Amino acid sequence: MAITATKGQVGLTGNAAVAYAMKQVNPDVFPAYPITPSTAIVEDFSSYVADGEVTTELITVESEHSAMSACIGASAAGARVMTATSSQGLALMWEMLYIASGMRLPIVLADVNRALSAPINIHCDHSDSMGARDSGWIQLYAETVQEAYDNTFMAVRIAEHAKVRLPAMVCFDGFITSHAIENISLLEDQEIQDFVGAYKAENPMLDTDNPVTYGAMTLPDAYIDFKYQQSQAMMRAKDAAVEVMKDFGKRFGREYGLFDTYRLEDADTAIVILNSAAGTTKVAIDELRKQGKKVGLLRPRLFRPFPWQEMVEALKNVKAVAVLDRADSMNAFGGPLFNEVRSALYDLDQRPKIFGRTYGLGGRDYKVKDAVAVFEELSRVVETGKVETLLKYITL
Repeated sequence: MAITATKGQVGLTGNAAVAYAMKQVNPDVFPAYPITPSTAIVEDFSSYVADGEVTTELITVESEHSAMSACIGASAAGARVMTATSSQGLALMWEMLYIASGMRLPIVLADVNRALSAPINIHCDHSDSMGARDSGWIQLYAETVQEAYDNTFMAVRIAEHAKVRLPAMVCFDGFITSHAIENISLLEDQEIQDFVGAYKAENPMLDTDNPVTYGAMTLPDAYIDFKYQQSQAMMRAKDAAVEVMKDFGKRFGREYGLFDTYRLEDADTAIVILNSAAGTTKVAIDELRKQGKKVGLLRPRLFRPFPWQEMVEALKNVKAVAVLDRADSMNAFGGPLFNEVRSALYDLDQRPKIFGRTYGLGGRDYKVKDAVAVFEELSRVVETGKVETLLKYITL
């Protein structure tokens, strides 16, 4: 049953919070096929539909491929569209993810991060959203339930921004964030409606006075031009995200940026890590700071587009960096976050030493002692000036 909440502090799971955020947005269409651990989002939202608390058209389909297909059709017709999925569900949407972004449709999808098979696993890692990182979707990552709730509203604004018009994923950790109850601050429905604004479709197919074509066949004389425009839109999404985050902070007092830092200003060593594991890392940082060790953290929030220039500025004075990935690119050269951060730092004249560690796949616990061990390894790198092991798995 969907949770009825009012403005103020309330205890909600990540799934319940995101479903409630979607209720407050009140999209025109919500195609859905439930999958663990995002099922409760669809269940809660369907209750809002059944109880008449939204005017949304809920479309129940036979697969996630069909769910994204329905999203594309509804968005192209001129509707504001949202949905949710996880893991194999996102993978089954693969073909349609590229079509949604290629058609420049500002669909918003909540992806509750879960490992991809095989073997079958229903717990958290980032292999699903990282597998889709090059599909042309904006990606926002959340550490907490509060952030997942807030990101949902910001994703709508960023995706629909006139200079962007691209679909967006709101990513948060399966079971860790999706099922944990946290005390969060809710906003009022009217505040959200004022923030996201009325949806203004661009080139809707149902505008018969101005007919348009979607998904037409293109040959070598045109295809690259479409991709160039799409790429430029993704570049503009970074500035759009900054604009939207500033407006959110001004209105509601919760400040967000392209990434979050923790005790990084004077740090000699730092860990770069996504989502809920940042909280565990912060505990380790506090313990090590008490011992006089200058350690810090950078947690990316916006991963697509990748804010590499701003991250370089934040990390340029750090002596050694460890990038922790909850996914493996299976490229024999580390995870996706490691590769992007290492590439971003390449042009620095005095760049930090850097190594990558893969952790927590399939929901394996990442503990404070694991973060402390990484910082100890970083300390040795600073002392010796050498990275002995560039890449390896931890939490084995």
